[in-house]
Amino acid sequence: MNNHEANNRDRQIEDDPSNQEHQQPGYPPMAASAMDGVAVAALRSVLQHVHQAAERSGRSSDRIRVVAVSKTKPVSLVRQVYDAGHRSFGENYVQEIVEKAPQLPEDIEWHFIGNLQSNKVKPLLTGVPNLAMVETVDDQKIANNLNRMVENIGRKPLRVFVQVNTSGEESKFGVHPSGCLELVKHVSMACPNLEFCGLMTIGMPDYTSTPENFKVVFLLIYISFGSVVLSCSLLVNIFLWFLILLKFLTPSVCWYQTLASCRSEVCEALGIAEEQCELSMGMSGDFELAVELGSTNVRIGSTIFGAREYPKKQLN
Repeated sequence: MNNHEANNRDRQIEDDPSNQEHQQPGYPPMAASAMDGVAVAALRSVLQHVHQAAERSGRSSDRIRVVAVSKTKPVSLVRQVYDAGHRSFGENYVQEIVEKAPQLPEDIEWHFIGNLQSNKVKPLLTGVPNLAMVETVDDQKIANNLNRMVENIGRKPLRVFVQVNTSGEESKFGVHPSGCLELVKHVSMACPNLEFCGLMTIGMPDYTSTPENFKVVFLLIYISFGSVVLSCSLLVNIFLWFLILLKFLTPSVCWYQTLASCRSEVCEALGIAEEQCELSMGMSGDFELAVELGSTNVRIGSTIFGAREYPKKQLN
């Protein structure tokens, strides 16, 4: 699978209802201003929805990190969100994060969330001194390369997530759930320069982002509307809307529950509390659901920064 296919799937804060500033741990308050741009307003909306989803699940939103993914977006837009008080940003491409990081403040916590090739490890670690996390460790080879490079350049231990392919789709990267524990043990015991922090998965893609999937949604809604016009039974409409929910909601629930099960297995084997093992799951299309299912780290791109603008030649 190429990077274009993988990253297309990775597309897919903040006004407290009481008007009290809600902020991520350790970050400066997010200042409200009439001059806030569209991206800042979108960020505030995302943070508010995260706060509400956390409340519904009986958790504190202070323990949920929002990673603003600026893939294909200019430095000026990232700076606008930074100036509003946000500090966690993510990128999918090594070339892009290496180009952006030096142009932005050093207190940004960069997350690399794309597939990482071995030959890109050195430029990533040397080019982004404030790299806070690599979320996509999916085999022992990449773990070993990261561990060796961290030691060679003398930086502090690098925090990592192990990526799990919870859907079984060949188009997605990640270790199979059955191999998750073995890889976590390798990172924890054989890679002293890496700090295992949790598990990551790619959940629901944006089903309306392609003409094919949009047609499916439109067709089901059209049939449902037609059944109303033809005075069909209420049961027919319930069934049609059930199909819509089944196609576009159930998969993520299953995938996220699979990741939570992997965490339980990992924590039991390592003898650690589940609170010590983060879950990175949830993107623009389903981050509220992910938070309700236990996510501690959501990766939000287009909802904050707008539709992506891919160059003719994809970055590596």
